[in-house]
Amino acid sequence: MKIEDFQMNLFSLAGKVALVTGGNTGLGQAFALALAKAGADLYVTTRKDSDGETRRLVEAEGRRYAHHVGDLSEDGAVDQVIEGCLKTYGRLDILVNNAGTIKRAPLLDHPEADFDLVLEVNTKIPFLLSQKAARIMKEQGGGKIINVASMLSFQGGKFVPGYTASKHALAGLTKSFANELAPFNIQINAIAPGYFETNNTQAIRADEERSREILGRIPAQRWGTPYDLMGAVVFLASEASSYMNGHVLAVDGGWLVR
Repeated sequence: MKIEDFQMNLFSLAGKVALVTGGNTGLGQAFALALAKAGADLYVTTRKDSDGETRRLVEAEGRRYAHHVGDLSEDGAVDQVIEGCLKTYGRLDILVNNAGTIKRAPLLDHPEADFDLVLEVNTKIPFLLSQKAARIMKEQGGGKIINVASMLSFQGGKFVPGYTASKHALAGLTKSFANELAPFNIQINAIAPGYFETNNTQAIRADEERSREILGRIPAQRWGTPYDLMGAVVFLASEASSYMNGHVLAVDGGWLVR
């Protein structure tokens, strides 16, 4: 392509179908709404049945919405999600692996069961979903996979060894998948949010000393909000990022460069 061929509709997702895991609240809801605003129809997974807020937001954009309710770690759940999306829309163009969990405990007392659970939810399930989605995307001639990484894909953190290990692993899977999927016109990248106002950070935001320490390191001098990630997910889901593969994009207010 030549530079004079550049068009702003590179960011359009019209006619695309996006699957977003954990899309009923917080960052996942922001991802779903951003993709809908760009023109995509949505298939969303939720662990528990919600009050339908994400549906209302998506349908208000004139886009279609369907969802799967259930724990993705249950036997057969991953296949059910993929099959449900295909049954509803007949295709899958964008996968956002957003669903995740975190368990906090001092390292010397950290339960093995918690470690195993976090690795399964944050790493194994995205692996399986990406693998199955990639098979569909290959047949369709291309697609986009977006993993949701973390600052702890780069750093060690405290009291969250399973979460840190899982997010390092997810960054590695992003790079590994990219090497094999790029020839099929499938781009896989990751977004690494910094410190955002979510349920996962509620405890440390409530700790005045810890919150002050965190804000003191962020050049932007504020916690991120879900709105701050909406442009990034549209970019990675669209043709605008067609030559970007295996990258972990930090959206962190400058945390990593401080």
